[in-house]
Amino acid sequence: MSQRAFGKLLGVSATAVQLWERGDTVPETENLAKIAARAGYSLEEFLSFLDGNPVSQAPEINDIVKKIQFLPLSQVALIGKAVADRFAASAEAAGE
Repeated sequence: MSQRAFGKLLGVSATAVQLWERGDTVPETENLAKIAARAGYSLEEFLSFLDGNPVSQAPEINDIVKKIQFLPLSQVALIGKAVADRFAASAEAAGE
């Protein structure tokens, strides 16, 4: 994802994202919380990761994957379409 697209998701400029990536500045707590939420983690888990601690997969993801394994293929196909649509929308937003 481009810095511009990521900034747009968070409501900040591409320059702000660039400064974060270079380590020149640190996002405000509100933006750290948004980044964590987008990744499926709590702010506390994300801050722990930034301190160098490993972060496990978000528990709800593991539950979803387990459920998908036992769904009928017709329902898995619907999930696959939703995922493909999401990727396409994300690619379009990044190309703006």
